[in-house]
Amino acid sequence: MTRRPPLPPDLFDELCPSPLLPFRFGDKWAPLVLHCLADGPRRYSELRVPLGRVSSKALTQSLRGLERDGFVSRTVYADPKLRVEYALTPLGRSALEPLDAACQWATEHWDELLDAREGGDGGLAAG
Repeated sequence: MTRRPPLPPDLFDELCPSPLLPFRFGDKWAPLVLHCLADGPRRYSELRVPLGRVSSKALTQSLRGLERDGFVSRTVYADPKLRVEYALTPLGRSALEPLDAACQWATEHWDELLDAREGGDGGLAAG
């Protein structure tokens, strides 16, 4: 198993713009999971660190959906004790660039997105 630095617990700021994206890769948490796997395979317990706001049930459902849709692979190892790792597939890796672009877009339009979500006019004049 390749040693990678641990995922930081504050990888995703509480005010992360990903929930504001008007489109999703899978479900609400899928983009965050994909980002966590960008540097290589991770165990479930490693994913829980930066994804602490996600319930265990929601994270499991997100991982299953990403696996079903071909973005993530799940590998079970039995040596010396049972462990499971999740990794990006080539399809999942190909989603990172557009996902990064979407996150950059959401960051640039943060205020407009929040205004629209809070019932504002999103910058559009009433006609």
